Amino acid sequence: MILVCGGAGYIGSHMVHELVRRGEEALVLDNLRSGHRAAVHPKARFVQGDIRDRAVLDNIFSRHDIEAVIHFAASSLVGESVVKPLEYFDNNVGGMQSLLAAMAAHGRDKLVFSSTAAVYGEPERVPILEDDPTRPTNPYGESKLIMEKMMQWVSQAHGVRFVSLRYFNVAGALPDGSLGEDHRPETHLIPLILQVPLGRRARIGIFGDDYDTPDGTCIRDYIHVMDLTDAHQRAIDHLRRGGEGGVFNLGSAQGFSVREMISAAERVVGRPIPTAPEARRAGDPARLVASAAKAAKILGWQPRYTSIEDVISTAWAWHQSHPDGYAE
Repeated sequence: MILVCGGAGYIGSHMVHELVRRGEEALVLDNLRSGHRAAVHPKARFVQGDIRDRAVLDNIFSRHDIEAVIHFAASSLVGESVVKPLEYFDNNVGGMQSLLAAMAAHGRDKLVFSSTAAVYGEPERVPILEDDPTRPTNPYGESKLIMEKMMQWVSQAHGVRFVSLRYFNVAGALPDGSLGEDHRPETHLIPLILQVPLGRRARIGIFGDDYDTPDGTCIRDYIHVMDLTDAHQRAIDHLRRGGEGGVFNLGSAQGFSVREMISAAERVVGRPIPTAPEARRAGDPARLVASAAKAAKILGWQPRYTSIEDVISTAWAWHQSHPDGYAE
C-alpha cells in the first residue's frame, strides 16, 4: 500500500488516481485545509488528519502495510510564505520531521518527496541542473530545501531512502475533465487566465513586466500534472528495485513567459483575454527552466504533454465542466 500525504490536493489527487489506475492500493492522509474530499478517488482509503500529528502517523503505520510514502502535504504559496514564514516552517519542516520520525520508528524505507524549483532561487543558468547552487529567495523554497536536507541526514542515520522531485509549474488536469485544479484562493497562472473567458474576472493581472526577459514577464517551465504523476510512480518503482535515491528535476526544458501563456490560452479558448499590469510579487525569480536529463536517464521519464496548448486544453476542459471546482 502507498501512503499519499496530501492526497486530496491538486497534484496528490491526480497521483492517487494514477496509483489506482495502475492497480496500486492507496491510502490518503489529508487535513483538508486546502484539499478536497471530493477529489479523492473512491477506491482509495482516506484518513483525515495532519501530517504533524505523530499519533495519526503511528496509527497508520501500525494498522496498514505501508510500502512507500509520497509526500505532497506542504504549504506552497510563494507570496504567502514571505509574509507568514513561521507558518511555512511549522507546517512544512514540522510535517517532514514528524513523517521521517514515524517512518524510522516503523521501519519504512521508501519516500518520494514533492520538492520544487524554488530551492534554486534566482538561477545562474538555464536550464537548471540538479547540482546547481541552491539559494532560495523565499521561505517556501527555503522550507523545501531544509526538508531535502532532513531526508539526506535521516537516510544516512536510519536507512530511509528517498527520491526528491524538484519540479516547476504544474498545470493541466485529467483529459476527460473529471479531476482538476481548485485552490482557494487560486494563485496558479493557467486557472487565473481561464477565469477570464469563464466570466469570473475581467482581466488577468501580470505581476511585473520589467524582468530581464524578452517580453519583460517571468518565464517558467510548465509540466502537465499527469506527466508528474508518472514521474512519481517511476520514482517508487526505482526505489523498489533498490535504486539509489537522490534529487531529480522534472520539467520540459522549455520556458514560456506569462505573455506567451496568455497568448496560448487565447488560441485554446478562441477569444481575446484582456490583461492588466500589476506590481512584482516578492520572491519571484525571472526565469526557471529545468533540465530533466537525469530523470530521463535514471528514471526513464519523459513528458508526454509537450505542447503548451495541449496542457491548457485539459485545464480548460476541467474548468468548463466544473466552473465552481469541487464546490458543486
